[in-house]
Amino acid sequence: MKLAAAPLLHLLQLASPSLPIGAYSYSQGLEAALEAGIVSDEASARAWIADQLAHIVARFEAPVFHRLLQAFAARDAASIAHWNERFLAARDTAELRAETLQMGYSLSRLVLDLKLGDDALAALLPPVTETPLPTALAFAAVALEVPHEAALLGMLFSWTENAALVCVKSVPLGQVAGQRLLLSLRAEIEAAAALALSLEDDALCNWAPGLSLLSMRHETQYSRLYRS
Repeated sequence: MKLAAAPLLHLLQLASPSLPIGAYSYSQGLEAALEAGIVSDEASARAWIADQLAHIVARFEAPVFHRLLQAFAARDAASIAHWNERFLAARDTAELRAETLQMGYSLSRLVLDLKLGDDALAALLPPVTETPLPTALAFAAVALEVPHEAALLGMLFSWTENAALVCVKSVPLGQVAGQRLLLSLRAEIEAAAALALSLEDDALCNWAPGLSLLSMRHETQYSRLYRS
């Protein structure tokens, strides 16, 4: 029996933290939460990541990513432009905007240099300097023919793994605690994917004033390891 290995292998490549887009240099406000004492041990780290997944990523970033997957698959330039612009407009601090644009730029350059997808698909990618990470990732997933739901789970796992890695390095947690943290969040990742797939456009929301304040506070934090 021949395994359909290509989509899985492509998904693993896209979700890999080794992909050179610089995700390891960002914490998405988590470093400010560490500085404020909101995250201080394994339990509080898990609570932070689970809350982010349920209330922010699952309700905005993940559903926007899924809409971009559908738009690229349908070769719908207007929809791509709409969701690309909407995601950028929702980055409400300088650091969060710079983060997604830097990683989006790096991934866009990578997929273009690798010549992923056909010319018609590549022509739909917005200018690399204006491409946030979800748009570049959706383009890459469609170009590599990764099934949409699998790509969504890969995006959610990659986000969760990076947050866990920040906690391993900065709480700090041990490697075993980090792996235990990831294993314990499987149900939350699945729930985030299910919620993202169920939301109508009008229900999308990234309202998180506490995170926004922490992100702004991080911009002037005295000692920093991460860029956000």
